Amino acid sequence: MVVPLTPPRIAALQEALAAVAADVDRVARRSRDPVSFVHAEERDDDREIVALLAAQLAFGNVTTILAKVDDVLNRLKRHGKTPTVALDVLVDPAGDGSRLAALLVDFKHRVFIGADVAALLAGGRLLQRNYGSLGAAFAHAWRATGETSAALALARFCDELRALGKFPPRGDPTRRGASHLLPDVARGAGAKRLFLFLRWMVRPSDGIDLGIWDFSPAHLLIPVDTHIHKVARNLGFTDRNDASLTTAIEITNALRALDPQDPVRFDFSLCHLMMKGDCKEEAIPEICEGCPLRPVCCHHEAPASKTEKATRRRPRT
Repeated sequence: MVVPLTPPRIAALQEALAAVAADVDRVARRSRDPVSFVHAEERDDDREIVALLAAQLAFGNVTTILAKVDDVLNRLKRHGKTPTVALDVLVDPAGDGSRLAALLVDFKHRVFIGADVAALLAGGRLLQRNYGSLGAAFAHAWRATGETSAALALARFCDELRALGKFPPRGDPTRRGASHLLPDVARGAGAKRLFLFLRWMVRPSDGIDLGIWDFSPAHLLIPVDTHIHKVARNLGFTDRNDASLTTAIEITNALRALDPQDPVRFDFSLCHLMMKGDCKEEAIPEICEGCPLRPVCCHHEAPASKTEKATRRRPRT
């Protein structure tokens, strides 16, 4: 059920989401989030590379994700004090990353294998060499796509990264992990992990996001995972059943009504609230009692008439 964002509802949502953000122990949560690896680096070039790695491996159980990111970084440390120094040893000036691929040959995380991660890291480091930083590469993609859509800019950014990293051709049945590791936003992929990477790099430094890129957070899109999808449906931001780009845009548009300049600022807090696993997407008093979102949750509103329900629904795009 999509709920119209009237001025009173916007005010109620702003109050409820602020309460969620205030209630989250950000320091404790960050220590159990992949972004913790990014904060451990001192230089922005290393932060960019680690953010790219950590965000793209953020697939599955968080304990496993943390272990896998740590594994890759520890392997790199054998060849340099920082990730970028190690990559400069393992990826030669001509772009040959065979030494990096050999280092990760036995690595595996879900559908990703070492060759996929090696291509990602090599492509990322080569982009940094070509533009000076990943932020500058993204800015170039933003300008080249008309400065209208972060998704389009991200698609162009990824196309160049794929080419430099020598990713296998799209549709290669033997390397489906590579396509999943760096999904194609231009084809409508929800690309949750890519939007997460952008959020970390772009949003103002707040203890979670780092704000090292000169790009307006007003253009960001929400990273839609299972947790954000659930809470967005509960709040009436969307009634879509998928986590596609269209769904991400619909949810972000609703959040933009609450904060046009920083629509995804509640992403971290909302995601970690839902990660507790209590919400059942229905009104259950013993579970819902005390939830800061209860006042604005669709499951706790007065029953609507058929006419009211019809007016709440938006056409799918």
